[in-house]
Amino acid sequence: MAKESSFKNMTLTLLTITFVSSAVLAGVYELTKDSIEAVRIQKINRGISDVLPPFDNNPSDDVYKKYVDGDTVYVYPATKDGNSAGAAVQTFTNNGYGGKFVLLVGFLADGTINSINVISHSETPGLGDKINPKKSGFSLQFQGKNPETYKLAVRKEGGDVEAITASTISSKAFCDAVARAYRVYREDVMKQEARDGDTGATSNKETDNQ
Repeated sequence: MAKESSFKNMTLTLLTITFVSSAVLAGVYELTKDSIEAVRIQKINRGISDVLPPFDNNPSDDVYKKYVDGDTVYVYPATKDGNSAGAAVQTFTNNGYGGKFVLLVGFLADGTINSINVISHSETPGLGDKINPKKSGFSLQFQGKNPETYKLAVRKEGGDVEAITASTISSKAFCDAVARAYRVYREDVMKQEARDGDTGATSNKETDNQ
């Protein structure tokens, strides 16, 4: 009987500890979630500032996402004095030597690539990790290039991109991610701005005719 009583007490004690621990964790999360979110947004905004020219809006407030090729691409539109300053596009590829990696590509209003940052990757140290601008100048060759005329493929496949030595797979995957970002930027941002411009021109024409 004493054994049964001890087992019940032990079980009750463990349940009480589990309940109290869960309650404490929930309370800590509630107290810190706003701070965690603020840090996350600051990190995003710093990354956007790194790949775009100066802007005066808060792109993270205007972000929208698009489901592409089985995953999500995020678009952060930027403006300056009410005009488009381009957008930062968080893109991905699943074709890296180490699997998926994520880039942030900054496009100017006309689609020219301003700069590219690597958000995450699992490429081989000393080889594929040279996609990171902190490791090599590989990504710098994309700066100032417009994908309409600059073919986003490695040279051995007829493109304009000089691959990383001994890391063709990583280089091709990088091109894949940038091409995906440009496709979204062209189809969603540039076309929408063109439509808005046409609407504005029509409105002005109607005003002039009155």
